Amino acid sequence: MQKVKLPLTVDPVRAAQKKLDYDGIIKAELLERLAESTQSVTRDANVTLSFDLDQRRIAFMRGSADIEVMLTCQRCQEGFKHEYRVEFCYSPLLKPEAADDLPEAYEPADVDENGEINLIQIVEDELILELPQVAMHEEADCKASGNMTFGEIPVADERPNPFAVLKNLSK
Repeated sequence: MQKVKLPLTVDPVRAAQKKLDYDGIIKAELLERLAESTQSVTRDANVTLSFDLDQRRIAFMRGSADIEVMLTCQRCQEGFKHEYRVEFCYSPLLKPEAADDLPEAYEPADVDENGEINLIQIVEDELILELPQVAMHEEADCKASGNMTFGEIPVADERPNPFAVLKNLSK
């Protein structure tokens, strides 16, 4: 199946009633906030979305996305490629007070004045949240990993105390 560009917005209730499935991409240039959080976004995001209704007739969207970004290693300060995948499940929040009534499995998704949700914003939020807190190469691949010492600090050579001379003066 050929991957296509996903729509920017979708009506989640209507899509759930029709049980729509999307298998597409989000162009890297549309993920501006993710690009600001990393060195760069190196390829488009592959996204799959499925809309459905649960037993309580609550509309929900289940999806996953994978992407590759360039990050800066916090040990050696060099760039490295990081590929990762996120999974998520959202339900449209038609009324703000209904957020407490949603099952825990669903994250609330705000709808606009037309009853649509912004797919790119939701996927981008999930990708940003899944970035590592401290970006680092694997230890074997990092140039700085051999320079680090863990555990006890080696004892320096015993030097004579410069104030030992003062002990003799007080006698």
